[in-house]
Amino acid sequence: MSYFADLTWQNGIKDVIDIGIVSYIIYKIILLVQGTRAVQLLKGILVLIAVWAISTWFNLYTLKWVMNQMFTFGVVSVLIIFQPELRRVLEQVGRGKLFVSSSFMDKDVVNEQIDEVMKAVQFMANRKIGALIVFERTTGVNELIESGVQMESRITSELLNNIFTPNTPLHDGAVIIRGNQIMAAGCYLPLSENPFISKELGTRHRAAIGVSEVSDAISVVVSEETGQVSLALNGMIVRDIKEESLISKLFEELTPKTNGRTKERQAFAFWKRKGGQDG
Repeated sequence: MSYFADLTWQNGIKDVIDIGIVSYIIYKIILLVQGTRAVQLLKGILVLIAVWAISTWFNLYTLKWVMNQMFTFGVVSVLIIFQPELRRVLEQVGRGKLFVSSSFMDKDVVNEQIDEVMKAVQFMANRKIGALIVFERTTGVNELIESGVQMESRITSELLNNIFTPNTPLHDGAVIIRGNQIMAAGCYLPLSENPFISKELGTRHRAAIGVSEVSDAISVVVSEETGQVSLALNGMIVRDIKEESLISKLFEELTPKTNGRTKERQAFAFWKRKGGQDG
């Protein structure tokens, strides 16, 4: 009560400005972290804090001691775990981009996005040109984007075809798509270590599965040996997927969550625009 009794309008305005600046900085940092796997780590930290609060509230001495030991060494662990994200935040501050508003993908561009990718996939499959295209979703893959050549280019089938043309500088890596942009090409992806994967699958397919194991990204692969198209999702791969099935699955996973009837109409409209059924 003494705080409010001694509060003047000047101090009130100062406190509002102070809280506003801190809140905005925290908000921008959250946006930067949102594009990485650090989001899952933050959720884990929040769970540990909740466990510590419960142990303190109910005087669970053993659990409280364990949590205190974890927090004692937790600061160093957090610095190590979040090193890429901390570096990214400092780089953004140094470039003056921390206070620049970020733009979000317009949901209406999903149709055009899939259309351009499918045209490129069909072109490369017919000519047995190897390709690996990754669609970023909720879990960010900024660290993988940074492993390649930054592009931030509009998605076109012509650009995708040029990227994966054999003997060009970027053909041997992965293209990563975020929203309506090709963020980077020539990216290195983690290879799956699943021992049950068929020995017939090469590095490109293992990379497609690997990125789907560490994130919720979707990968489309074109085999340079057979021209077959495969889809990797949630650590699983569907080989030699048919065109209509691929379009349907991409619509299902990339469009905003709607009811089944709406999605069926969207997929039908897209397929009709491409010229009807495939023989």
